[in-house]
Parts: sequence; C-alpha cells; structure tokens
Amino acid sequence: MTYFKKMLSILVSMTLSAYCFGQNISPQNKLNNLDSVFNKILKDYHVSGFSVAVVHKDSVVYSKGFGFRDLEKKLPATPQTLYAIGSSTKAFTAALLGKLLDNGNSLDDKAIKYLPTLYFKDGRESQVTIRDLMTHRTGLNRYDYSWYVFNTDSRDSLLQRVKYMEPTADLRAKWQYNNFMYLAQGMVAEHITKKSWEENVKEQFLTPLSMKRTNFDVKEMAKDPDASKGYTVDDKKNIKAIPYFDIQGMGPAGSINSSVMDISQWLKLWIAGGKFKGKEILPSKYIEQAASSQMVISGGLPGKYPDIYVSNYGLGWMISSYRGHYQVEHGGNIDGFSASVSFFPSDQLGIVVLTNQSSSQVPDIIRNLIVDRWLGLSTINWNERSVTPESKEDEKEEKVDLVRVLNTKPSHIKADYTGKYSNPAYGSIQIALKNDSLKITLGKQHALLSHYHFDVFEMREIDEKGKVDTAESVSKINFRSSMDGKIESATIDLDDPSGNPVEFIKEIVAKEIPKDLFESYIGKYSVEGMNIVVTIKEGVLFVDVPGQTNYETIAQGDHNFNLKDLKGYSIRFEFDDNAKKASALYFIQPNGTFKVKRADK
Repeated sequence: MTYFKKMLSILVSMTLSAYCFGQNISPQNKLNNLDSVFNKILKDYHVSGFSVAVVHKDSVVYSKGFGFRDLEKKLPATPQTLYAIGSSTKAFTAALLGKLLDNGNSLDDKAIKYLPTLYFKDGRESQVTIRDLMTHRTGLNRYDYSWYVFNTDSRDSLLQRVKYMEPTADLRAKWQYNNFMYLAQGMVAEHITKKSWEENVKEQFLTPLSMKRTNFDVKEMAKDPDASKGYTVDDKKNIKAIPYFDIQGMGPAGSINSSVMDISQWLKLWIAGGKFKGKEILPSKYIEQAASSQMVISGGLPGKYPDIYVSNYGLGWMISSYRGHYQVEHGGNIDGFSASVSFFPSDQLGIVVLTNQSSSQVPDIIRNLIVDRWLGLSTINWNERSVTPESKEDEKEEKVDLVRVLNTKPSHIKADYTGKYSNPAYGSIQIALKNDSLKITLGKQHALLSHYHFDVFEMREIDEKGKVDTAESVSKINFRSSMDGKIESATIDLDDPSGNPVEFIKEIVAKEIPKDLFESYIGKYSVEGMNIVVTIKEGVLFVDVPGQTNYETIAQGDHNFNLKDLKGYSIRFEFDDNAKKASALYFIQPNGTFKVKRADK
C-alpha cells in the first residue's frame, strides 16, 4: 500500500470514528432504548416503582419515573416523586461541617471541642477528630439495633448511648460503618450554629440549590401528593406496603426525603466543584477532600469484573474505580426505600436512582446500565440475576427443631417476668401481662412472648393490625434469675459487635410502704461492736454501714429492701411476736446471709 493510500485509509478511519463519536454524543442516542430495559427490571425484581435522573455538566439530560409510587392506587412514579434516600443523606451532613468549619477551623479539630457531650467507653474522645467521625474510623462498629429498634426522637439520648458501646478496633485502625458518628456530626453543627441540623441543611444547601421538594420528616412526606409509599417483597415475591420509618432522632445519618430532580441539583454542585450557577456553595478544597480516599474500606481487588476495583471512603462518599472511571457514590436503605446517588468527576456525569423497595439491588443495576451506555463501555447484562431456581415440588421438607427441649416449663409465673428492662447502650424493653399473655415492647415494635423451653421465649412480632408473625424462625429472649430466685435480667441476640447476646437488666420498682411501718425499721442495729444505723429520708430507707457508705434501698414489700447500687444485695427486717419495732435485720449477700440485732429498745 502506498503512503498516500495509507494516509487515506487512516483519514477515512478517523472520519468514521469522529462520525460515530458525533452520533453518540447526543443524550438521546446515549440513553436510547433504556426505557424498555428499565421496565423489564420492574418486573424482574418485583419493584413497585423507581425514578431516575442523569446529569451532565450543569444539565439534566434524562429524567423519568417507572412503575408506581402507589401500587394500590396505580399512581405513577415521576421525576418529582418523593422517596426516602436513607444514608445518601450522609454527604449532606459531612458537607455541612465542611462548610461551617471552613473559616479558621479544621476537620482535624477534636470533636469534643464542639460537642463536649460525646464520650467513648475507653475515653478516646480526647483523640477523636471531626474527620474520624466522617470516615467511620473511630473504632465503633455499627450498633444499628440501638437506634433502629430502640428508636427515639431525642438526639441527646441517642448520643449518650455511645459511651456504653464497646469499641472493636483502635482509633483509625479500621473502617467500621457507624450511624452514630453521623448523628454526632449533625449535633456538632447544631452546637456551632445554635440551629437544628434540619435548619442548617435547608439554609446551606436546599434553599441555594432550589431543592424545594426536599424535606426531613416522613409526616411531611406523607402529606405530599407526589410522595411514594414504601414497599417490600415477601418470600412469595408479593409486593407489600410497609409503614414509613420515622428516623428523626438519627436524622443526620439518613432522614432526608427527596426526588431525583432535587438530588440532580445536589449533583450539579459536586460536578462543578462546589459552585452552583457560578456561586460557591461549598469550598472547592472541601470537595477535593470529600471526593478523595480518606480511609480504606477493604482491599478492593478486582473480582468477577476485572475493571471494577478499589473500595475506599471519602467524607460521606464511597470511592471506587468503575471500569476505568473514577466513581463517587453513596447508597441509602431505610424501610421501604433504596437509593443510589453518584457522580463521575472526570466525566462530569451524575446519576440518581430512587426506588420504593427495601434493600433493593435496582438502584445499582440501573446506575451501571446508564454509565455503560453513556461512556460507551462494552455491554454487561447487569440485569442478569444469579438466583437459585424455585423448586417445583409442592411438598415441603418437614423441619425438626433439634435445639428445643420438650416438656419444660418456665421457672416463674407469668407476672414475675413483667417489668422494665434496660441496657444503657441500647434502651429499654417493657414486658406486660395482657389477657394472660406476655407481650414485649421494643421501641416501636410489639411482640407476643410464647414459651420455647425453660426460661426462653420466642418473640413473635405483632403488626399494626394485631396479626402475630407465624414464621418458623423468630428471635428469642432468655430470662435469668438472681441468687434469690428472682428474675433479674433478660438477654436478646441483637447482632451486637461483641458477638454476645445483649443483656437488659430488670429495673427494680419501689413498692409503697405505710409510714408507721417505715418508722418501725428506724434505729440502731449492732454486731460485734459495729453499729449500723437505719434512717428514713423523704420516704426512702437508708442503711449506714461504718467504713462503707450510707446505702439507699428500694422497698420490695414484706419487710424486704434491695440495696440500690449493689446488684444481688438486699436486707430483710425481722419482728418478734407483737413487737412494734423490728428486732433484727438480715444482710442477704451472694456470699451468705448475716443477722444483725437491734441495739436500741
């Protein structure tokens, strides 16, 4: 081939490549025919609905809703439909501090400088920085049952639980996801500004970005005419509506509700390096840090797909390499909803997918399909599911519980199990006897206790309509007795980071004692030259032991009193026939019972 012909061939190839590239640059061409794929995903994954938006530079180039925001009423999902975005909220909370601490302060300041009520069990609060909170490297594991099951609107109450949580790693030694550390960040912002976290996010981001539909409260969301219901899928692939989960207390970790069109405004800000319509909303130096690797999540080696690797964490974002392109993303999951919010800085591309299905793979699948199409990457069938084919056999294998010991009985009558039980790292449970049935309340959840064996009971959840869960496998609660035979605690397996069941101590409730009976206990009691003095103060009996302390007691009736601050210790008063004053008191201790006679008459 002559030089001229070679050049002509090269020029023709270049022209064809340029032509093809020119054809693909149109958003209509890049995302053409995806609607049919998305509708297939609705069917394949049994999804009620989802919404998608794609941002390129400063423009929304694609936005659409698929399926239904309300399956029962057949109301369609739209680009303006509101969904709970769960942990995709975290980037807002971290960015809030990135902005508030921009002038003369640092993300490497100690967190207690701004939040003096933050304590850790081993005192590491003196070393923990704001950046440590942002990057999940404080050494605390998830402890999600603490806020999810024992839910409360009180942020102060939730934060106080942290000091009772057992760290499972040294500071900065390991990445361990923890929602409480994002609660703490929101509270840092509240302490700096004297405004609520919600007010701060609205003032700093929602208003300047014109995110007018975004809110923080499921009650407000429920009133919106274009809000989605939340759904889950049961074992038989039926789509079922579930109630909204009120996450107000833990709000900074995941309470934002939004639409794909509103989140598109948020993505424009990040793609533009912190500017929106030419105005700086976030400092560019914060954007650089937040979208850069701050902590290794895992090894992040290539797996099934060799061009997908790296697993790191920035500030409220997860960092990875997606098929040769730098990806910044954070997902979100909360009851009835799943989300994915991502952007590709080098490609000036942003994608948001919100769906009304719990713990759904759909946002990730749709994001990947869009990225592949937009960037002209080789096709991967992300919608191909690796699920085990359902058995065609109608007969079910009979399951035998080999753990359960048959023909046993509880050690106490039902009433003895009732009361309030508490754990400082989690919260309280309440057990009550209603219509001869034991029922337990854990946060906002209710369950029926049915005897399993010995002092172990199964907890079968009771739904809003009063229906009891009949699943074969349910959680259990194990009651424990003290040396005196009384129920003193209960343990529940809550996937605690320690690997052990969580113990809830039964709170001792004081019984009312008539005034004249109280007075019969007052006086001096003596043993081997040591005088023990019993007094009454504001209706509470105290026992003053020389060389120890003045013990406060809790009246239990029948002349019995527990020592308030000593587990397993109690006293009992003894009366002689027809005596108006107690003649002796007994100290009942784990190592024995000791009698002390009255010294005054």
